[in-house]
Amino acid sequence: MSSDQATLAIIGGSGFYDFFGDDATTVEVETPFGAPSAPITIGVVEGRSVAFLPRHGRKHEYSPHTVPYRANMWALRSLGVRRVFGPCAVGSLRADWGPGTVAVPDQLVDRTSGRDQTFFDAGGVHVSFADPYCEELRTAAIASAGTELTLKDHGTMVVVQGPRFSTRAESRWFAGLGWELVNMTGHPEAVLARELEMCYSAIALVTDLDAGVESGEGVSAVNVFAEFERNLVPFKALVRRAVAAVEGDQTCDKCAVHAGTGVQLPFELP
Repeated sequence: MSSDQATLAIIGGSGFYDFFGDDATTVEVETPFGAPSAPITIGVVEGRSVAFLPRHGRKHEYSPHTVPYRANMWALRSLGVRRVFGPCAVGSLRADWGPGTVAVPDQLVDRTSGRDQTFFDAGGVHVSFADPYCEELRTAAIASAGTELTLKDHGTMVVVQGPRFSTRAESRWFAGLGWELVNMTGHPEAVLARELEMCYSAIALVTDLDAGVESGEGVSAVNVFAEFERNLVPFKALVRRAVAAVEGDQTCDKCAVHAGTGVQLPFELP
């Protein structure tokens, strides 16, 4: 594999740059959907070639609703990526899932609006998305839990439009429906990965109790960033172990959603 190719990717924050040593390379990629959030860094993690893409850009210049999600996923696929971990910060809708908890969600609810959420604007292509996260990657992440952070092996993550945080009424509504986590970037990232036949799993770090949780005081960006930074070292260690635990380099059978459908895609996958 060339130095500008990788089969596994991490889409995360700038705190993940030091995953790589001095021999990491940076690749500029253009896509039919414009440039990704930033140039992609490729290095070696646990003996595996890994691509890293900062979701919000190198200087956090993209808000959740302006992230170029389609360009990001297309760029990764074009570099050979077939498996993606999406570490992210989330709010908790449960008082017993406090800051410092790590959850590996198994379900997603979309409450965003106006985002480009498909590559298939034509062609009558409909992908299976009942189980939005790759079970093989979820298993690797769950098996990688250490003792530093409390791990939850499930959870429904509701993705809101942002960039504002939820009102107390919205938060109580989400919690009342039985959902555990709230986030701003998990959609359309997960479904775009599925459309491109890439395995995808979120790994969510709880940074706050959402506004409607009884013991919560409302959410502030300052506190969210501070809590994320406080847990960044053990969180990165967990993600590193998850990378090492992944078996195989290719898309799993369940995430290869176009195989056997008989549908002619309107374009060739990169």
